Amino acid sequence: MAKVSSSAPYRLIPYGMSDFEKIRLENKLFVDKTRFIRKLETYHYIFFIRPRRFGKSCWISILESYYDLAKASLFDTVFANTDIGQDPTPEHSSYLILTFDFSVIRADPEVVENQFEAYVKQTLSFFLRKYAEAFPHEIQQQIQEQSTVSAQLQTLFAYARQASLKIYVLIDEYDNFANTILTSVGMTAYHQFTHGQGFYRNFFAVLKEGTSKSGSGLSRLFITGVSPIPLDDVTSGFNIGKNLSLSPEFNEMVGLTETEVRQILEYYQQAGVFDQDLNTTLALMREWYNGYRFATRATNDLFNTDMVLYYLTECIPNAPGPDELIDTNIRIDYTKLKQLMMINQKLNGNFDRLKTIIENGLITTQLIGSFSLNQLTQPKSFLSLLHYLGLLSIVKKQLSQVVLQIPNRTVQELMYGYMRDSYEEAQVFRINLEHFASLVDAMALNGDWKPVFTFLAEAIEQQTSVRDYLQGEKVIQGFLLAYLNVSNPFLCHSEREFSKGFVDLFLEPFLDQYPEIPYGFLIELKYLKRQETLKTSNVEYTVAEAKSQLRTYLQDRSLHKYASVTFMGIVLVFHGWEMIVCEVLEGSPPQ
Repeated sequence: MAKVSSSAPYRLIPYGMSDFEKIRLENKLFVDKTRFIRKLETYHYIFFIRPRRFGKSCWISILESYYDLAKASLFDTVFANTDIGQDPTPEHSSYLILTFDFSVIRADPEVVENQFEAYVKQTLSFFLRKYAEAFPHEIQQQIQEQSTVSAQLQTLFAYARQASLKIYVLIDEYDNFANTILTSVGMTAYHQFTHGQGFYRNFFAVLKEGTSKSGSGLSRLFITGVSPIPLDDVTSGFNIGKNLSLSPEFNEMVGLTETEVRQILEYYQQAGVFDQDLNTTLALMREWYNGYRFATRATNDLFNTDMVLYYLTECIPNAPGPDELIDTNIRIDYTKLKQLMMINQKLNGNFDRLKTIIENGLITTQLIGSFSLNQLTQPKSFLSLLHYLGLLSIVKKQLSQVVLQIPNRTVQELMYGYMRDSYEEAQVFRINLEHFASLVDAMALNGDWKPVFTFLAEAIEQQTSVRDYLQGEKVIQGFLLAYLNVSNPFLCHSEREFSKGFVDLFLEPFLDQYPEIPYGFLIELKYLKRQETLKTSNVEYTVAEAKSQLRTYLQDRSLHKYASVTFMGIVLVFHGWEMIVCEVLEGSPPQ
């Protein structure tokens, strides 16, 4: 971590801040990633995708401060003690910076074009005033007289080329309003501005033209977003520059490594404002915020920057951690994804893929760097999109494919939420989630387990639409996990190893957050095919097998660490979608 000298007792957390200069001048926490500037200079036109809330906007601000010739006087101050500040490249403080942030565009199809034109024109007007010495008055007037932003940009780049001016274009949240319109309004509205003569397509056509000309006034370009889809659509296939999103060299450019998170915790501990056990906190953060890997040959997983800062704002100075470990802003960011799993209020193939991921934990696919909206029905495109959004992370390379998994418990809970929301919106399955959450709480506090499963079984019985989705043990298992996660007292695991076997569901009491919870549960799930005739002997054998497994699991030494918890074994047997057995294992497990 680099720092600027200050009289403040410790560096404050820059949660929600992306203004690099302000962070540095106000001596807020800053993890130095400036070494990546040297690597970026290898490329002139760059496209870089990362999930929301990872630090992309701050990186845009760093590039602006580093290259802006109008900010040269601040260079030594804001880059003091940083990697790049101690050994800057010759190109620092030598560009005219033109920055766009498209998150400000209102995502309403009725006004989006006017909003876009007005915003870009306003940004260009500010740019011309800022660098007035480089643009004679008649040239400024000539640029601003053009009727469209595309024409204004063409005129700007043409003059910059003629006058040997170097312009660096930075675009943040390039896909924000496009994604919002796509997921909230639909494909038709999205196609209107990303295809044919749509205004957004024309805007990128000008940038594309600028990148293809030798000596162009558009010297450098850096675009960030969360998805490759809009750029592929507006450029007829990604060919506007170098996509570094899957490059191992840039895996750690945004996000935090475990070493960096540990250093942050140690800093605040030494400052006397963080009194939690460091290793306990790091383990908690690792489970909830870590696990992101964006390149197959990368060596480190990453923590979500926003989530780490969110946690720290809640517990500094010397306060308990947050009651809710998932930042509300993260939940809001990803709610639109569920729209990609529905067509005309019916669940599509993407929902089945999401369900498969939840059921199995892993999925193998070919990871692709560029794809259009029309290709999103292809499994590899949808799964690649989930990877870019941070919902799936690379585990390993497998020949020409990669194995992906859900990176952490935060994303896992979001996934369960998508599943529940999708069932409800498609009118497949709907329950009173608040009431069900109260039943799960009672299960944790009082050991009152039976109402939880009876409630779900009765709801399935009453709502016939859901039955088509409940075929197979894994499907039932995923369905139960999705609903058991509606409440916070348990950490819900599937296929957790106990005594050299694997229990179907382990409801681990979340003692770090709720130390008063006295009960935990191991659930063995058995499934009998609906088309098979039920025989009493088969059911009795199945129940006996499940109870034998549970007795073995409950002897596992790993349960001894939960000294204050009583663990109960539950047997559930389903005949197709129908729960026909719901029993507790006789006797109390040893403690």
